[in-house]
Formats: sequence, structure tokens, C-alpha cells
Amino acid sequence: MPPVGLRREPPPGQRAFSPSAGPAAPRRGGDSRSRGRPWSAFRSARDRVGDLLRRADVVLDGDRPWDLRVHDDRMFSRVVLGGSLALGESYMDGWWDSERLDESFYRILRAGLEGSVRPWVEPLRALSAGLFNLQKPSRAFQVGERHYDVGNDLYRWMLGERMIYSCGYWRNASTLEEAQEAKLDLVCRKLRLQPGMRILDIGCGWGGAAKFAAERYGVSVVGITISREQFELARTTCEDLDIEIRLQDYRDLAGEFDGIFSIGMFEHVGRKNYDRFFSIARRHLKEDGLFLLHTIGGNRSVNRTEPWIERHIFPNSMLPSVAQICEAAEGEFVLEDWQNFGPDYDPTLMCWYENFQEHWPVLKDRYDERFYRMWKYYLLSCAGSFRARKNQVWQIVFSPRGMARTYTPIR
Repeated sequence: MPPVGLRREPPPGQRAFSPSAGPAAPRRGGDSRSRGRPWSAFRSARDRVGDLLRRADVVLDGDRPWDLRVHDDRMFSRVVLGGSLALGESYMDGWWDSERLDESFYRILRAGLEGSVRPWVEPLRALSAGLFNLQKPSRAFQVGERHYDVGNDLYRWMLGERMIYSCGYWRNASTLEEAQEAKLDLVCRKLRLQPGMRILDIGCGWGGAAKFAAERYGVSVVGITISREQFELARTTCEDLDIEIRLQDYRDLAGEFDGIFSIGMFEHVGRKNYDRFFSIARRHLKEDGLFLLHTIGGNRSVNRTEPWIERHIFPNSMLPSVAQICEAAEGEFVLEDWQNFGPDYDPTLMCWYENFQEHWPVLKDRYDERFYRMWKYYLLSCAGSFRARKNQVWQIVFSPRGMARTYTPIR
């Protein structure tokens, strides 16, 4: 993977965070009694957080790029009580910073510290996710409204020309555009696409993958999305091609297809719907067709996502495990091929971050500073997570009944 630089200064036109700026700015130190808490409580929380961070070679107020600079001592008690959700929200509020947030998270996650602080509400959250279907049809469009509909300009500047919002394939690539094109071509080659085929794209985004398949391989594509902004732009982008874009939940599908691919959508399906997702894919795929699933995956089975990501980035999302995917596909498909290129998401995310930083002067009139810090935290913490190999990227090829001849892996 290519080296990716990281800007360390605020984007042009964006002032550096000042702890004293504005009436709502957080305070560093001060008279703890005025807040109704003894200093010993802050000291104890600071010691606990500091001890944990030292296990990851991260130092409070240190001078290395990945060390944490604390602007408000209330951050410590907030994190001890609120865990990872509080860590992210206190960053959004400007209570702490890191010159290299991606490296901070790489070290924290590589050291296995993500479960060291468990708020009392965590068991309740896990119980709720286990009892209720958070991705049921009535909630299907929530992630579109809250994440994908925040503005096409944001994604256009961040993602690049093709607007592909999934991991690039960096095996022989040196730029983001090359990596995304290589990933799309990899998908098409794995599906053995031929001119005249009718293909389904489950989670088509802004139409980039459908457009690539139609232009390069001469196929007809039906793409579905739960984002109105994506739907409108994809229809415009693909209007001169044999592509139909639908604003539709996957559970409302109709028709039969020669091949199916789903890139970066399965993370929104949810454990309680995995069986149904695979049965729907099987029902709409011809007997001699192939189904390619491209998804982020986790190293263990869970029933909910990380709390900060769930609240601020991807509501009702969760990452599947190997066991969950295989259990859901059992009886519906034969697994032909499984490829993992999880490390490639690190440079992909770093390129998105560079683009976001570079174009922030164009975007800042629409988004406030808290959004800037939220988005920065999202991109860089995720880069650190993939760098630490806590998350993976899988491309899995399924056939309905098993191919007559051995499936030759394509890389």
C-alpha cells in the first residue's frame, strides 16, 4: 500500500481550537468545587485513563504526535463513566486533541484497550440490540437520512470522481482513483460479467459501481439505495446507460438476475436479518449466477456496533463476523471464494481524510466546527482500527448450487 501523508495543521480558514474561545468553551483545570466535584475525583479518573493509555504507549500531554493533549480535565471522568461514546463526544466538544489521531487509535486498539472501560449502560444496550430488530423495514431508511443524505458535495469532495464509498484495492494502485477502479474491476471479474447480463447492485450508492459495470462490461444494471440524495444523483449520473436506479429497501425486490453484487451495504443489514438477506439474494439470482458480497467484518460475533459510531455516524449498523455470515448463507449458497484485504482500508480512509481536509474551506459554510471534529474523528479512528486489524474487508463469492468446475480465485 502506498504511503499516505497526513496534514497536521487545521485546514485553511479553519481556526485552531482554543479552550477559551466562545461562551460554551470547555475549561482546563479551574476550581473543581465550583462544579460540585472534589479534585480527588478528577485525579483518580486521570490516573486511570493515563494508566490505560500508557499500556498503548500513548502519554497524556506528551510531545509525540500520537500523544493526547487534554484541554479540559473533565474529560477523564467523562470517559471513565461513558466509555468510547464519551471519548468521541469529548473530542467533538474540543476537550482533547491528538496531532495524529489515526496513530493514537492504532496504538490503543492494537493494545486491546477498547473494552477496558465499560459504562453501566452497556449491558442495557446489548440487551436491547439482542431483543429488538434495529434494522427492521420501518427503520431501513434511517441511515440514509442521517448519514448518506448529509450532502452530496461532502461526499463528492471526499471520495473523488467516482464517489465510491467503500475500500479501495491497493495491490497495484498508487492513487485513490486507481484503487477504486481496481476494486470495481475485481468485483466484475469475480462475477464473470459478460455483455447482455442483467445485474443487481444491492446498495448502489451514487451509482459508481453500476456505471463502471455497464460501461466496461456491457451489462444491464438495477441498483437500489435507501438514500434519497444518492438516488437523485445516481439517476442523473447513469441516465445515458442501461441502468435503473430504485429508491428501495432490499426486502422489496422483484425480478431475476444473472449476477448480484453488494458493496458496503451488508453492514446495515443487522444480525436478525442476515438469514432473510441471503434468502432474498438466492431467490433473485439465476441458478447459474454468482453473488458477490463485499463487506467490512469484525473479528468476533456481536449484535450491535460501537456506541459512538452508532450514535453519530451509522445508526442501526453492525459488523458481521465470519461465523454469522456462514451461518446465514448455509442452505442458500455454496461458498466459492473468500478474500480479505482489510489493510487496504487504512490508505483508503487516509485519502478520504486528506480530501476532506483539503476541501474543508469549500464545505465549512455548510457544516460547523463540531461536525468537522466529528468527521475527522470518524475517518481517523477508523483508519487506526483497520491498521490495528480490528476490522477486516471481505469479498465473498457465492453460487446457488456450486459451480460445475472449480472456481479459480481472481486477485
